[in-house]
Amino acid sequence: MTTPTAARTSAIAAEFVETGRCATLPVIDAHAHYGPFQGIYFPKPETEGMLDIMNRAGVQTSICSAHSALRDPREGNPLVVEAARRHPGRFLAYLAVNPNYPDELEEAVAALSERDPAVVGIKLHPSWHRYPLSGPAHAPAFAFADTHSLPVLSHTWGNTPTCGPEEVRRVAERYPNAPLLMGHSCFGQFDEAMALARDFPNVYLELTAAYRVSGLIERMVGTVGAEKVLFGSDLPWFDQLYGIGCVVFSHITDDDRRLILRDNAVRLFGLAN
Repeated sequence: MTTPTAARTSAIAAEFVETGRCATLPVIDAHAHYGPFQGIYFPKPETEGMLDIMNRAGVQTSICSAHSALRDPREGNPLVVEAARRHPGRFLAYLAVNPNYPDELEEAVAALSERDPAVVGIKLHPSWHRYPLSGPAHAPAFAFADTHSLPVLSHTWGNTPTCGPEEVRRVAERYPNAPLLMGHSCFGQFDEAMALARDFPNVYLELTAAYRVSGLIERMVGTVGAEKVLFGSDLPWFDQLYGIGCVVFSHITDDDRRLILRDNAVRLFGLAN
């Protein structure tokens, strides 16, 4: 078997080749999901199955939103919070908000104010809800995040009116203290996403779905610096090993790999190192 080029110069890559995982770099996955998804079969969508995948991949912590919370936050948010409480350090929760149900959105913001240590951020999905990221119904969630510097993970996608680069720009300007993770990095408009991450201190690139573009991780690191790029897998939509491998075998430094796979999330979410 030919040894990958990165494994000749990177201790992290060499370990990955030898062990099949990041054995000594506990990975933090900043974009995962919890529970079944209507209409699609996932074989391991809940705690025990996810832990099997995480242990195999060397992932210490998955930060999750509940699939069912996209439809009904009252149903879904308690499920992922309970999973995080049952498995401290292995799961952390995003509370999802649905802008189409203002009463439920107010409840989610009220729950955030309790500052449950299992809850570390807010999840938005503008394309699923067919509602713009910068729309007024999202304002209470963003205002809370801005006041408390609480990370917001939003689905973003290029050439999409609800969550494309211009929508990201609007909320980044409006809420400068709210760290905003661009889920999928405005897929298809990566240059615009990188410009946003470069120009706004509170905007970050997140890698799910971007792995398929050869050389993109190197471009991101070269353009905005590794400290603005976070690893995410979209588990259970994609296996965590796939995304980790893409980072590990990119032509970047081990310091960059540590930032992307762990250290940025520790800093951004205020986690114990």
